[in-house]
Amino acid sequence: MQILQKMFKLGEKPEGSTYKAVFVAAFAAFGGILYGFDTGTISGILTMPEVEVIFNDGNAFSSGKSSLITSILSAGTFVGAITAPYLSDTIGRRIGMLIGCGIFCVGITVQTAGMSIATLCVGRVIAGLGVGVISSIVPLYQSEAAPTWIRGAVVCCYQWAITIGLLLAACVDYGVQNRTDSGAYRIPIALQYAWAMILFIGMFLLPETPRFRVKQDRLEDAKKSLAFLRGLPVDHPAVESELAEIRANYEYECSFGSSTFADCFKKGGSQRKRMFTGIGLQALQQLSGVNFIFYYGTSFFKNIGIANSFIITVILNVVNVVMTIPGIMFVEISGRRKLLLAGAAGMCISELVVAIVGCITNSAVGNKILLAFSCTFIASFAASWGPVAWVVVGEIYPLRVRAKAVALSSASNWLFNFGIAFATPYMVDSGPGNADLKSKVFFIWGGFAFVAFFFTYFFVYETKGLTLEQVDELYDNVTLAHLSSKFVPQAQFNDKRFVAELEKAEDENVEHKV
Repeated sequence: MQILQKMFKLGEKPEGSTYKAVFVAAFAAFGGILYGFDTGTISGILTMPEVEVIFNDGNAFSSGKSSLITSILSAGTFVGAITAPYLSDTIGRRIGMLIGCGIFCVGITVQTAGMSIATLCVGRVIAGLGVGVISSIVPLYQSEAAPTWIRGAVVCCYQWAITIGLLLAACVDYGVQNRTDSGAYRIPIALQYAWAMILFIGMFLLPETPRFRVKQDRLEDAKKSLAFLRGLPVDHPAVESELAEIRANYEYECSFGSSTFADCFKKGGSQRKRMFTGIGLQALQQLSGVNFIFYYGTSFFKNIGIANSFIITVILNVVNVVMTIPGIMFVEISGRRKLLLAGAAGMCISELVVAIVGCITNSAVGNKILLAFSCTFIASFAASWGPVAWVVVGEIYPLRVRAKAVALSSASNWLFNFGIAFATPYMVDSGPGNADLKSKVFFIWGGFAFVAFFFTYFFVYETKGLTLEQVDELYDNVTLAHLSSKFVPQAQFNDKRFVAELEKAEDENVEHKV
């Protein structure tokens, strides 16, 4: 831990132990395994000969069937993400994830037992509901549990877990691709029970976040949770001080009334700007085209004449896993904005090269160039937009609307995920009614990466090194995103200025509800 502190240039060691908080927040990232493994599994399953025999009378899946089976998961995740706040804001972040795991297991059971496209789709919708709930709550739980100095790196671990899930799925698909029984699809699908149970057991044993306990007005439980996470006695001054700041900030926000989804877009202040940032980041993360590779990569490389498409998918997944590590390391060193800007530039250049090469040649040399720049695209995404988009979304919203705002941002991710998964076969494949773009589709993804660069410059604030309470002060005092890196917090929410404002609001009979 001391090495990490020196790496992030912390100077004096924070009071208490940081091991527990980092472990708790990082373990929650295991939820990404569920998302990544399910995403990666379906890509290989739909190209397996035995699966085509069982589900499609031995024929290759049409664009319509492939589109439906792949994208239907995202329809479920969209609904799950939208409904997640009703769980996380009422019964807790931790219990919400436990329920998400249970829903996911029901979906896996239906998929494993099914032997028709209809049953497979129903199972994927149910599993998607669980994944949507988990994907919405994990960044919320991590941001509220992790210490400020390593919060970004810890939240990045969620994306890293997604990449590991994708890699595991590619390896499992490679191992079972030539099976001549139902194990070709049942083994990779049923393996997802293991990831769900590990997350379930871990979250059953780990504590609720102190910020949610404050929201419940259970201050003693909040103090115990915070003391556990910081490795300090319950009555330690550092625990008392941090709890006082969390409580004062929440009470100040609640002096303006209770929160609804409509409050996420209320007029005045910075709330609309924050929502536009979060939703835009999650949408552009999907519009980069990364899930085109992981949903349809195996069939895409096969269709353009590249042999050993399963091996190519494994290689791309290895790049994805390895290159997420620099993102975890540098998010607290270089900051959020610089990583997103550099990543958008790298993705744009790589994707345009892939598109151009695909247009002018289909030779062996051309295919090698295409694969090389597919790797640089994945590397650019993995080190930047993959993890950092989740970091920003997890930390830019006020506590009063945080669960709902994170849910809406996650829902944006799943909505665009669904759209891309559904439309891509029609865009890429040949045949009647299809666009037959093949590698030219990368012109579209590269164009959105170009947009992502300027979106970051004008709308993404630098939140490195700030507490979640200080992020509110940042948005209240800095109007231009490119000036945010120069911001220096002036006060804590437990100081006299904020207490006075709270008392004034109460005196004016503004609705006050904790």
